[in-house]
Amino acid sequence: MDDPSGRKRAIEDAYFQKRDRELIEQMRQRAKAQQELRELGEQVGITDPELSRGLAEMGFTPETVRLLPLIPVLEMAWAEGGVTAAERKMVIEAARGRGIEAGGPADRQLTEWLDQRPEDSVFRRAGSLIRALVESGGRFDMTTDDIIKNCEAIAEASGGLFGIRRVSSDERETLSRIANEIKSRQK
Repeated sequence: MDDPSGRKRAIEDAYFQKRDRELIEQMRQRAKAQQELRELGEQVGITDPELSRGLAEMGFTPETVRLLPLIPVLEMAWAEGGVTAAERKMVIEAARGRGIEAGGPADRQLTEWLDQRPEDSVFRRAGSLIRALVESGGRFDMTTDDIIKNCEAIAEASGGLFGIRRVSSDERETLSRIANEIKSRQK
């Protein structure tokens, strides 16, 4: 004869063991996510978890965060609706100069962005994060002045018609907005 109380007890035990395993897994996942945020912050020299979270929300990883200061340069390349061969070459050269290796995760992300224009929100968020990182003492291999100079070079890369008006009004407007977005506010 079956013992109903023993069977009930076994079902309860199984339920609580399963629940304990689920809770332990959730704790592991949270710890892993926190570690990834710390590593992401370490890549750019910040300890502010909110800034790290902002980078992670944009999809950056420790392997791809070196692309952040190149996003304004990329936006400049897309300013007139498409990336020319000259602009593409310059963006890739800037990436190689930052240690982004061909075929790596950051290079694959950059190639995707060069092939398909990122959403405007990516550009706006990147500008805000760059400014916040600079203001919080984060580090890049590029200063905001370097980023702006690279943007200017991209704007001039494709030239105008017969060398006239080398920087279009769209590019000038984009350059001005980028400079305003990434420059630290003076106190």
